Amino acid sequence: MKVLVSDPIAEDGIKILKEAGLEVIVKTGLPKEELIEELKNDIEAIIIRSATKMTADVIEAAPKLKLIARAGTGLDNVDIDAANRKGIVVMNCPGGNTVSAAEHTIAMMMALARNIPQATASMKAGKWEKKKFLGREVNGKTLGIIGLGRIGSVVADRAKGLKMRVIAYDPFVNPDQAAKMGIEVMSLDELLPQADFITIHVPLTKETKGFINKEKFDKMKDGVMLIHCARGGIVNEKDLYEAMVSGKVAGAALDVFEQEPPPEDYPLFKLENFICTPHLGASTVEAQKNVALAVASQVVDFLVHGVVRNAVNMPSVSAELLPVLKPYLKLAEKLGALQAQLAEGPIQEVNIEYQGDVANLDTRPLTVALLKGLLTPALREDVNFVNAPIRAKERGIKVTESKVNTAEDFLNLIKVRVKYPGGENVVAGTIFGKKEPRIVQINDFRLDAVPQGHMLYLMNEDRPGVIGQIGITIGEHGVNISRMHVGQEPEQKVNIILLSIDQPVPEDLLQKLKKLPVIKLVKPLEL
Repeated sequence: MKVLVSDPIAEDGIKILKEAGLEVIVKTGLPKEELIEELKNDIEAIIIRSATKMTADVIEAAPKLKLIARAGTGLDNVDIDAANRKGIVVMNCPGGNTVSAAEHTIAMMMALARNIPQATASMKAGKWEKKKFLGREVNGKTLGIIGLGRIGSVVADRAKGLKMRVIAYDPFVNPDQAAKMGIEVMSLDELLPQADFITIHVPLTKETKGFINKEKFDKMKDGVMLIHCARGGIVNEKDLYEAMVSGKVAGAALDVFEQEPPPEDYPLFKLENFICTPHLGASTVEAQKNVALAVASQVVDFLVHGVVRNAVNMPSVSAELLPVLKPYLKLAEKLGALQAQLAEGPIQEVNIEYQGDVANLDTRPLTVALLKGLLTPALREDVNFVNAPIRAKERGIKVTESKVNTAEDFLNLIKVRVKYPGGENVVAGTIFGKKEPRIVQINDFRLDAVPQGHMLYLMNEDRPGVIGQIGITIGEHGVNISRMHVGQEPEQKVNIILLSIDQPVPEDLLQKLKKLPVIKLVKPLEL
């Protein structure tokens, strides 16, 4: 299996990939056309950082690509929608550079407050301008953090150590949890006029592009200082320039830019109260090693062991959880496939109920597996564990989930109700022992069936001799029955039978069975 490393990573990561038996191609700084050509050479995984742009056309040109792995956190250089459409897993390495990025933010704040870069340049020019570079203390000042995720939380912790008052805006953070960290959570309109320093730690999305603009600057305290070490494009740099020229913003420190590198005539370069670094937030020896080791391990887990970690476009399954989830994943996929083949029309709605022990697990991967099984009979190779939810949404299928702590007659149960025009079906399955999936319900019928391989689903009259007629007919066509599972419903005086057979059902056998007077329904199944 081939892995392309298109941006520089530490040699420790390369070593892990090679020791796992993967073929590693290191080609960094490729122009777009050369990148596309390289991806056509049976590349199954690509490791990138921020320089490689995985746009839709690049992704479409990679016939065997299964994985895009970012050695870092931000993924604004990856077209995730395009990856989803092709069923490509996209993963990053959260946490590997958290401390480095947070420390760089604090360093930028201190350098900005004390005019360190300007004073250094002055001295190197042979000057001694002690009075010119009067700074300010951070002790007792208010730091406003926009985005209280991993990096923002570490920044807050370090700022508390500097005796700063820390306030934050993050609509996804529980205020009680923040309060335990000594952080006041408030609205953005409340934060902006209170903060002496403001630092930004949100991802670049459609919603956050240009988020810090003239409107936000106008609401800030006069003389505020801005630190931005998140992603280029979140701050409107033209509006920042105007706010600095007007004096509204007393100083700004940027590590990231809308265009990287910025053009030579970049307006902010002309301002003495502006300091900058060339996207160095994660550029420490420790961070580079951490993310290289992390991304390499994740690629090996995915390609060699089938374990998904830190994927942004599908639920991740840890190596510890995989042995527990694996039989349920298999069962869920089989239930989906069974429902797809039983439905008498286009599926409109899917309700999944997790009961008993399975309800206590992370069921998101199970839902994805079930949807893959549901859609595979119709879409075949066009659906997989990455894009199954998207394909379901595209087809207008409503998907709902629920959990119940107790199960009906079993320690665990997955029950799936599917609606289609004119009807609905209910199937349920469980795990026997530790890893044996079983179908235990089809509509009103109870049974115990192993969902595996070629199968025949029959509904027949409940009377003597029926099973014999079915067996003789199948035997006459040279088809071997390996297992037979019968579900009874006495009040309806009908049975269902699930037969496991050794080959796909021949068409002439199917027609012969349909003509038997005792048979009400025959369906071939592939599970």
